[in-house]
Amino acid sequence: MKNGIHPENYRLVVFKDMSNDEMFLCKSTAETKDTIEYEGETYPLIKMEISSTSHPFYTGKVKLVDTAGRVDKFMNKYKKFAK
Repeated sequence: MKNGIHPENYRLVVFKDMSNDEMFLCKSTAETKDTIEYEGETYPLIKMEISSTSHPFYTGKVKLVDTAGRVDKFMNKYKKFAK
């Protein structure tokens, strides 16, 4: 590896999966203003929409998200073209 190309400001950060409230602690250089108390200590907090604890590929659970009936609206619009 080349010297001097990697960041020096690694620190412990809590990553929180907002879809299932799972949290894990690891080192990161990501910037954030949010903090959280985790295992008795205060750490910077990075909020994520999805992680390996909630992603269907890792969990094996398929979840269909239908916002405001968009699938039904699509099916009704194009059912006249069905054979």
